Amino acid sequence: MDARLDPLPALGLALGDAHVVRNAGGRASEDAIRSLIVSTHLLGTREVVVIHHTGCGLEGVTDEELRTRVREATGADTSGLAFLPFEDLEGSVREDVRRIRESPFLPPDVVVSGFVQDVRTGSLRRV
Repeated sequence: MDARLDPLPALGLALGDAHVVRNAGGRASEDAIRSLIVSTHLLGTREVVVIHHTGCGLEGVTDEELRTRVREATGADTSGLAFLPFEDLEGSVREDVRRIRESPFLPPDVVVSGFVQDVRTGSLRRV
């Protein structure tokens, strides 16, 4: 989701070479996995790359902090919201790679890997 980053050049890809699913924290949320299901089953995708980045706004906050901010700003019931924040950047990549690999809805031959992208240099580091 971070507007400072474009994952395609870091992967040696151009516009049109890959399906890119972006969201807050780069997390393998239920909706992100729904998009991967469509991409793999309808469009033939056979490789998934999870990329989180340094300086992510979801690192070090909690669901409750975010729920409180939204509730105070809107008055809406936020009890059902899950923002998927994290404390450990590399750990969040490993967790999301595992979540995708374990999804019963994705083809078992889909290759899943994970990286951390440095926002200063744009470089990728495999996790």
